[in-house]
Amino acid sequence: MITANVGDIVKFDWVFPNMQGKVEKVNDNSVIVDVTINDNFDEHEMFEKTVINHKRYEIINEA
Repeated sequence: MITANVGDIVKFDWVFPNMQGKVEKVNDNSVIVDVTINDNFDEHEMFEKTVINHKRYEIINEA
């Protein structure tokens, strides 16, 4: 399994399909991502950061 690195942009299905986040921290089984990079972030009531398991995301842009 290829894991993301800090600064990578990942895509995942969380609250909405095809959400994107910028990786801020890499843990053993997950990454912490900043989801404020999404265009529609202000339209929805969500937290600024979330935890995504390594199995649940796809790297779309490497830092």
